[in-house]
Amino acid sequence: MAEVDVSVVLPVYNEAGHLLQEIDRISAALDASPYRYELIVVDDGSTDGSTEQLAGLESIRLIRFNRNRGSGAARKAGTKAARGPIVVWTDCDMTYPNERIPELVKELDGYDQVVGARTSQGTFRPGRRPAKWVIRKLAEYLSEQQIPDLNSGLRAFRRDVAAQFLHLFPSGFSHVTTITMAFLANGYSVKYIPVDYATRAGKSKFHWWRDTKRYASQVVRLCLSYNPLKIFLPVGGALGLLGFGKLGVDWWRQDFHVTPNTLIVLFAAFQLLAIGLLADLVVRLAKPTDEVEPASQ
Repeated sequence: MAEVDVSVVLPVYNEAGHLLQEIDRISAALDASPYRYELIVVDDGSTDGSTEQLAGLESIRLIRFNRNRGSGAARKAGTKAARGPIVVWTDCDMTYPNERIPELVKELDGYDQVVGARTSQGTFRPGRRPAKWVIRKLAEYLSEQQIPDLNSGLRAFRRDVAAQFLHLFPSGFSHVTTITMAFLANGYSVKYIPVDYATRAGKSKFHWWRDTKRYASQVVRLCLSYNPLKIFLPVGGALGLLGFGKLGVDWWRQDFHVTPNTLIVLFAAFQLLAIGLLADLVVRLAKPTDEVEPASQ
């Protein structure tokens, strides 16, 4: 079996109208590059004819799900099946400039991950953008690094590094956030390359209620999974100062009697600090015992 330099993982769910065009665009870009590649297409339970279109293609490695499991599950399966030391994630909805995949792979030299940071926003959704902004700012605070684009679906990364964190990837869209934070939180380097982002082809999979819940759970996951003391320590400390200040007022005004609301505030502060310490311990214990060395820079 021929060796492979790059494995491109392409999740597909009901993209029949432009699927073959996107596969041709990716293949043409990599055919013109110096890299030996494989294109792993994961059919995530499509029902619009995408399955039939993929069945006749000999230039791809096809993984097929019997039901829709989510883009995260599709990319996870494709990454596990990848033979190349470099894995590329992208979408097949015509939004990302997939002709630039060889450029991302080249920029990976000396880095562990290269992300195509979007300079335009494609289809405008007013309820989605503020939520993403809040999550990105929270991620920057937790990682202590600037993150131009936390949710980009176009990225190239070292397969051996990502393999350590595959068990953390959720089935839904937030897996792109997870892989970025997993690399940053464990000392791996991430480089950002500006890319254009076009209006998607076909029908969007965004659902206002389901995805609002997803963004909320993503905030909780970020707080608990990556540097939790940066959240719980300042909040718990602030409540502790408030509680001790109220305790002093109680002693002065109530003749050394403590009011119930003072005890509630102090107990809440203790709980937050205890949860933060416990979460930090779990994060440290969950780190890979045999870590892959970061790329030299």
